[in-house]
Amino acid sequence: QVQLVESGGGLVQAGGSLRLSCAASGRTFSIYPMAWFRQAPGKEREFVAAISSWSGGSTYYADSVKGRFTISRDNAQNTVYLQMNSLKPEDTGVYYCATARWPRTDVGVTANDYPYWGQGTQVTVSS
Repeated sequence: QVQLVESGGGLVQAGGSLRLSCAASGRTFSIYPMAWFRQAPGKEREFVAAISSWSGGSTYYADSVKGRFTISRDNAQNTVYLQMNSLKPEDTGVYYCATARWPRTDVGVTANDYPYWGQGTQVTVSS
């Protein structure tokens, strides 16, 4: 079955950087779009970034992270990354990796587009 394992979270000061990784297993990685979501305490899970299948030629970002975060994928390593720069306290939350049920070339930006989720990794940004 599909397994997603996130890593790379931690505590960082505002203005700092972190790189999250999500290792996928259980099926052919390259043909599925991937996404990152996050959930802050007391808030609903929200979309952060998504990347299309294959070469990842299409990427999408939430307005709140545009210009600061970069999503990428390494199909040889079955891994998707989220490089986070210029972090702000409001970026604090649990970050989840997710993938689609079916191979597709388009990219969804809602949680309903991604039925498979990792366990999450905590990111805390101090002011």
